[in-house]
Amino acid sequence: MRMMLKVTVPVDAGNAAIKSGALAGAIQKTTDLLKPEAAYFLADEGKRSAIFFFDMQDASQIPVLAEPLFMSMNASLTLTPVMNGEELQKGLAAAAKNF
Repeated sequence: MRMMLKVTVPVDAGNAAIKSGALAGAIQKTTDLLKPEAAYFLADEGKRSAIFFFDMQDASQIPVLAEPLFMSMNASLTLTPVMNGEELQKGLAAAAKNF
């Protein structure tokens, strides 16, 4: 299932992670693990953030990707199922059959 992972790092933890090199390493490890179809990096509400779009094969992947981010940078995570336009059209066609 296609998922969106939003990672938000508190300012103080992000500052320390940049100084130690942990932030760049965490981004690289996350990218290597997820192999995202897209990744974006931004400031959101004054905090360093990243958004990854990737395919999750199994829910057991959640702790593998989340725990290092929680532990290394005190990151907040949001994991949301998402769909592309083609998937939306397919879902809407199926939903229309129920009305």
